[in-house]
Amino acid sequence: MFSLKYFLNEIKNILVIRLWTIGESILTLPMIHALRKKFPKAKINVLVTKRSKDVFVGNKDINKIILVGLRNLKLFRTFDVVIDTEPYLRLSALLSFYLGERRIGFSHGIRSLLYTDKIKFNDKQHAVLTFLDLSKVVGAWYKPDKLIKLWVSERDKKIVKNYLKKIGIKKTDFLIGICPGAAESARQRMWSAERFAELADKLIEESKAKIIFIEKNKNLIRKIQSLMKYKSFDSDGLNIKQITYLIENCKLFISNDTGPMHIAAAQGVRTIGLFGPNTPIRYGPYGKENRALYHKIGCSPCINPHKGAFPKCFNKEFQKCLKLINIEEVLSCLKND
Repeated sequence: MFSLKYFLNEIKNILVIRLWTIGESILTLPMIHALRKKFPKAKINVLVTKRSKDVFVGNKDINKIILVGLRNLKLFRTFDVVIDTEPYLRLSALLSFYLGERRIGFSHGIRSLLYTDKIKFNDKQHAVLTFLDLSKVVGAWYKPDKLIKLWVSERDKKIVKNYLKKIGIKKTDFLIGICPGAAESARQRMWSAERFAELADKLIEESKAKIIFIEKNKNLIRKIQSLMKYKSFDSDGLNIKQITYLIENCKLFISNDTGPMHIAAAQGVRTIGLFGPNTPIRYGPYGKENRALYHKIGCSPCINPHKGAFPKCFNKEFQKCLKLINIEEVLSCLKND
């Protein structure tokens, strides 16, 4: 383990590895903030893929964003400390071994042999705190009450404002964002198109809401809209930073267990997450104003990201865990708040 002298006086160059998923990348930002508070003069770098890069762009706690690639070969043992936030990728463990003098990572799996300091992945708490357990090894820790807000450029904000104006959305409108999709690694996290359509119609009828769907799968959006009685909108053509600001303009966000749900929570939007194959204990929308709907059954959670387990639904009543969440239950979250 690190000596007190080592982490107080000699840590000057830190690397955080975060290669996969937008959602979990957002959940690492409090850990990075803890590192910045503990080591205000150190250089804090993040090693990312193009997929996760935009989460970190503009973050004031970060000095440099490094993309994974052959240029990383020049960085042999460049970093005093490498924190590998990936829970199961072998590539990230290999990169930490190559790039860092000291390596902090999770203790499960053969990959853990490459770390100098290991912590147990605690699957009984939120992932925000589990990532903070990694930085706690070097004395950087706090318990956040909210996520770190994502940065958006003025140019991207202007594009979103113009888009909202074009489709007739005003600041005074009760704009509700809905994310009906999920990342390709586990599509079984998706509530049905039929229920999203019925929910959207009820929100329009009962709350005079305007609905905008946040989803890159155009076919899914078309299917939901074809089932609806009322008009709705979508985020077609916007990039991830613009979608972030679009979500920020929502008064409420309803989502499957996926990246945009965490974006909404980070931007301070009241968020309702729908869970079944995964557990909200670890991945619910972080923040006291947010809600996670979940009905545990015998085979749930079947998804275990820290083990790399993303099985297809094997329950004989396909997606029974998600089907137990009904429309009235979602609507009741609005009535109770």
